[in-house]
Amino acid sequence: MFADFVETQGAAPMPSPRDTIFADGTARLLRFRTAGPATKGAVLLVPSLINRWYVLDLRKGASVCEALTREGFDVFCLDWGEPNDEDRYLSWDDAVERLGRMLRRTLRESGASSVGLLGYCIGGTLSTIHLALHPEGIGAFVNLAGPIDFAHAGFLGHMTNPRWFDPEAIAGAGNMSAQQMQAGFMALRPTANLAKIVGYADKLADPQKLAAMATLDTWASDNIAFPAEAYVRYIRELYQENRLIQGTHAIRGRRVDLTSVKAPLLTVVTDRDTICPPKAALALSEIAASEHKEVLTIQGGHVGAVVGEKAKTTLYPTLARFFERHLNPTYA
Repeated sequence: MFADFVETQGAAPMPSPRDTIFADGTARLLRFRTAGPATKGAVLLVPSLINRWYVLDLRKGASVCEALTREGFDVFCLDWGEPNDEDRYLSWDDAVERLGRMLRRTLRESGASSVGLLGYCIGGTLSTIHLALHPEGIGAFVNLAGPIDFAHAGFLGHMTNPRWFDPEAIAGAGNMSAQQMQAGFMALRPTANLAKIVGYADKLADPQKLAAMATLDTWASDNIAFPAEAYVRYIRELYQENRLIQGTHAIRGRRVDLTSVKAPLLTVVTDRDTICPPKAALALSEIAASEHKEVLTIQGGHVGAVVGEKAKTTLYPTLARFFERHLNPTYA
């Protein structure tokens, strides 16, 4: 019944029409349909590895995919998929390489000589690593609340302190389950469920806001597992040892040098982000060798800035202007 109510209020998740054009293990490459020709360039969206991709296409009016498609971009999105038990051995290096294959397929399918790349949350971290190692084919990059300097990781950094947190012991039995991931996020906001109840009560007189909140709650509860091997490396080398900003993190033995990032760069941070505090993301803007750098600071939290009421007047127009300015695609 409530799903029908959400549908009638225009808040159904994943509203943008799309096609799966490529599969790589459990991951898929999505391409969003356009009403007319996409003349402003191609963009690949890379969401977090541990959340469903559709936060970037949450509902009508709250969708990065919808906003960029409407502005004339050829929009692609990496859906990481849900790892199976046997994917416990999927490594951090494997994830970076999978992203690279998705990017190459985006270039091929779009016919563009270069594309825009947007990474959100952990997707921003992975995209940054790929860009530093393989800058070719990327005409502009947006780091959307992706942590780079884990010395500023906030409460998550405290939770994973090596004095009391051993990722190998935690992931020894296999993938980090969705329930384990959800428990970690709940620890950030112990009163979240109470706030949710109050929020629903406050919005009873506004059906559209109530439906929008329900859609967001559906996504927030729709966690996926974190492949065990990738999880251990992510926590150990980035959170606990901060190797990425120090220049000692490596993929397949090749050191990741963030000064190799030279593409036009837009860093998006939110002033109340407890998952990726602003300084954690802004570090890339400080160290990258990009000639063109922009910073957008949005009021709100890690998710609200992407799908909240102000996103369509702050984030979406900024993304469209940034990509339009820096992408010069050549279509076949």
